[in-house]
Amino acid sequence: MPYLEVSDLHLYYETVRGIVRAVDGVEFMLEKGEALGLVGESGCGKSSTANALLRLLPKNYIEYRGHIILGRHDLMNLSDDEFREQIRWKRISMIFQGAMNSLNPVLRVGFQVAEPLMIHRNLNKEEALRKASELFKLVGLPSELVDRYPHELSGGMKQRVVISMALVLNPELIILDEPTSALDVSIQAQIMNLLKTLKNELGITMVFITHDIALASDLSDKVAVMYAGQIVELGFIEDVLHKPLHPYSQKLVASVPLLKGNKKPEFIPGAPPDLVAPPHGCRFAPRCPFIKEKCMVDPPSSHLVGGGYVKCWLYE
Repeated sequence: MPYLEVSDLHLYYETVRGIVRAVDGVEFMLEKGEALGLVGESGCGKSSTANALLRLLPKNYIEYRGHIILGRHDLMNLSDDEFREQIRWKRISMIFQGAMNSLNPVLRVGFQVAEPLMIHRNLNKEEALRKASELFKLVGLPSELVDRYPHELSGGMKQRVVISMALVLNPELIILDEPTSALDVSIQAQIMNLLKTLKNELGITMVFITHDIALASDLSDKVAVMYAGQIVELGFIEDVLHKPLHPYSQKLVASVPLLKGNKKPEFIPGAPPDLVAPPHGCRFAPRCPFIKEKCMVDPPSSHLVGGGYVKCWLYE
């Protein structure tokens, strides 16, 4: 049985324009210690999926349903209070997009890492700070940085602090929402190497959200390609990179620049659909080079392929 199983997950928002179907039937499975890369264009629902997994729901949500089974327990059966006390940050933690700006500027970074230990583990301040110092060493920071303020740290240092905050209560699953998007290339590589080390040494299960499928391949065992609120292809990273099945996945892979060869990166024509009024059939149909009449009418079902699935009528 998979360690994490997500099925039929929906998260809709109510806006002045209508209902936004941000997450619309998402499903995937992960074994313990695996990393899933969740990739797709901006606005496709990746961050909303992360918020749904951690039950961080905005005030304007109108529908939230589905199944999130973690270690054989369906988290959707828990009340909000039970989820907050038992799951959030203790079993599932998250590194948010733009997390470097989420540090409190008037508190020392060591205290910000240590505070959850004082609240949830009843440690005194000295013990909690000692644990924070150990975490700093784990993520490649000098232990004396526990006494620094955020403005005294570089961008890469801040990101390592945020990673240590996500690790402080020993969670089993970490959701990473574009953790390297605000970093330069050299620091980005360092953070990715750190995440790979943590994954291998601590056996942490990860969901890595990014718009860069090449970056996802550096960490992920599996990749889920998301489009317009749905996962249209799921498979092992080697399979999706070398032989993508869904037309959108093919365009996404073809858009990555190559170090060798003369092949130019391709672009995806058109624009993503409005999630207030998505197409009736396949949501990629208006941009698809292989469109058939059926694609405009009927939403494609999931077709099992290899270690995953693809939602496309080409594989009926």
